[in-house]
Amino acid sequence: MTEPLWTAVDHYIDGLLVPPDAALDAAIETSTAAGLPPINVTPSQGKLLHLLARIQGARRILEIGTLGGYSTIWLARALPEGGRLITIEASPKHADVARANILRAGVGSLVDLRVGLGLEVLPRIAAEGGGAFDLTFIDADKQSIPEYFSFALKLSKPGSVIIVDNVVRDGRVIDAKSSDPDIQGIRRFNEMLAAEPRVSATAIQTVGAKGHDGFAIVLVTRNI
Repeated sequence: MTEPLWTAVDHYIDGLLVPPDAALDAAIETSTAAGLPPINVTPSQGKLLHLLARIQGARRILEIGTLGGYSTIWLARALPEGGRLITIEASPKHADVARANILRAGVGSLVDLRVGLGLEVLPRIAAEGGGAFDLTFIDADKQSIPEYFSFALKLSKPGSVIIVDNVVRDGRVIDAKSSDPDIQGIRRFNEMLAAEPRVSATAIQTVGAKGHDGFAIVLVTRNI
């Protein structure tokens, strides 16, 4: 199979199962117009996040890496009445675009967008004592994934789900000698995950419009 075929299959799936949505389409368009990198999840991946949050019954969601707010909207729409989503974005420019997209989608009252470096914002969130998150989605700089995952664990409870994006990177994750800090960050995360007794986890490869990559899905099974 080739990437054009993967993309065609994505479009086929989206056409059947992920119908056009004005707010989501606008989020992509405004992000592109503002010069944000086109690294948001695909429509079918966004709906997967939405469905996982609904299946899990998530009332409190943490997202690390907002970008233009596309995945944020998908996740916020999964929240029940009274639910809350905190999302962290390092770039003020990206945060401004995301904030407008989130408001346009009608989920502004559900979303608390924090601007700053993840490793600086996360300790403040932990200190607030708002309770454990039911679901955490990590989609930020890859070299810091191990540290983000450690915080996600601290902010979880048995039954919480942690989803980590981009854990395959065109298969380069298997290169132990890679000098790429992103690849080394992902490898460190995978090793942490394999050694962590308080979780049950797997990773799945994905192919599609964004190429060859994958998700790690983690279930917290013991008290943190």
